[in-house]
Amino acid sequence: QVQLVESGGGLVQPGGSLMLSCAASSSIFSFNAMGWYRQAPGKQRELVAAIIMGGRKNYADSVKGRFTISRDNAKNTVNLQMNSLKPEDTAVYYCWAVVSAEYWGQGTQVTVSS
Repeated sequence: QVQLVESGGGLVQPGGSLMLSCAASSSIFSFNAMGWYRQAPGKQRELVAAIIMGGRKNYADSVKGRFTISRDNAKNTVNLQMNSLKPEDTAVYYCWAVVSAEYWGQGTQVTVSS
């Protein structure tokens, strides 16, 4: 069983930045994948960014060039640096990991508003 705990959400003005962090309860060295999904009100959960085993990174088209995902195996964390935030980035962001099964964090709210 893997537990994922997110932190770093909050309220930010358009054009601002936030960094989300996800801490895993066990070593992430052998994880098949880790990343972030988000779900806005009335919309389906969507993939934002992911790191696949071997280091390949995938991003949603809507965040390419603005968001950067990184992984720290020593700290068992995956981070999402979000720059140039837009109101449409407002959502609950969920950490996600795949080991022998899929695991999800509890979610952290990101609100982009003036």
